[in-house]
Amino acid sequence: MLDLLMLILASVGALAFGILAAYAILRAGFALMRAPQLRQPLVKPQPQVVRLS
Repeated sequence: MLDLLMLILASVGALAFGILAAYAILRAGFALMRAPQLRQPLVKPQPQVVRLS
């Protein structure tokens, strides 16, 4: 019975570790993709005058 419990707990632990590792890898990847955008200065759009004739 103890062997079965250890097997179940090891399976749940491995699943949790895999999910957390994948989450960390994806967070790092998206942070690296977003980094160049933060270096560019923010440009506010200039209002344009529309002339109606």
